[in-house]
Amino acid sequence: MQFTSVESWIDDRAHAVLRHLPASGIAGALVEFVVFGLKQGWACLFGGLLLALMLLSSRLWPTTAPLARYDFLVVAAVLIQFGMLGLRLETLDEAKVILIFHIVGTAMEIFKTGAGSWIYPEASLLRIGGVPLFSGFMYAAVGSYLARVGRIFDFRFTRYPPLWTTVALAAAIYANFFTHHFVWDVRLLLFAAAALIYARTVVHYRVFRFRLRMPLLVGFGLVALFIWFAENIGTWSSAWLYPSQEDGWHPVGLEKLGAWYLLMLISFVLVTLVHRPRPLGEPIDTVPLPTNVRPASSPD
Repeated sequence: MQFTSVESWIDDRAHAVLRHLPASGIAGALVEFVVFGLKQGWACLFGGLLLALMLLSSRLWPTTAPLARYDFLVVAAVLIQFGMLGLRLETLDEAKVILIFHIVGTAMEIFKTGAGSWIYPEASLLRIGGVPLFSGFMYAAVGSYLARVGRIFDFRFTRYPPLWTTVALAAAIYANFFTHHFVWDVRLLLFAAAALIYARTVVHYRVFRFRLRMPLLVGFGLVALFIWFAENIGTWSSAWLYPSQEDGWHPVGLEKLGAWYLLMLISFVLVTLVHRPRPLGEPIDTVPLPTNVRPASSPD
């Protein structure tokens, strides 16, 4: 398992406590469940901080402030990013993923807001057209999570599809987000293609004492569901709004889960271009360490 130096320090001390806790029965399962939640929270660090700032600023940001709330979110996201790198909570490779997602996400935001899919109701200076620059960091948060969660849980895969097939699928999905405004929406075919490509793929992950497994398609669905929850929080904070929410907030429809599922697939494939999927059983010392990362000093 590979951690940043700070994560290794945390991991050493956590193991010193966890080793003395029950390893079997209900108590042992509860230990694994708590560790799972803590690791997930750690993987969501960037997105969690950004979402918290959206919520707090929606209620506390003064209307007379010289800096617009959206611009504050841009500055805060940049500072969080540099802070995570400086404090070695994130690797340089993960920062590259965040940059890629920011560019890909901002390009789609510019098109989608122009097409009227959603709006950013508040004024700001740091924007491109109708898109405040903080919006790209919302996509980057998804990329940050996927990059970090794979490292933190030591993801390994069995029957992972050829990389070219996943890249082709991601490209088709991304193109459809644009082209469905002009021609036939092929997302049902894309769902079918995703099911075909990843049908046999299983992700293996370590929580604390045990390595568990899950069909990768199920994992995609769970991540999409949590993104949908985050989207509801984001729209409730007026970070952005769908046209139907302009006269009053209401939960985002469940049909958006499909869009998030496809977007999450793009995100996952982009991450695999930086962190290549590792097969189950591959020795850890055959995998090059990313910048500013060292192996965890404590055993699995």
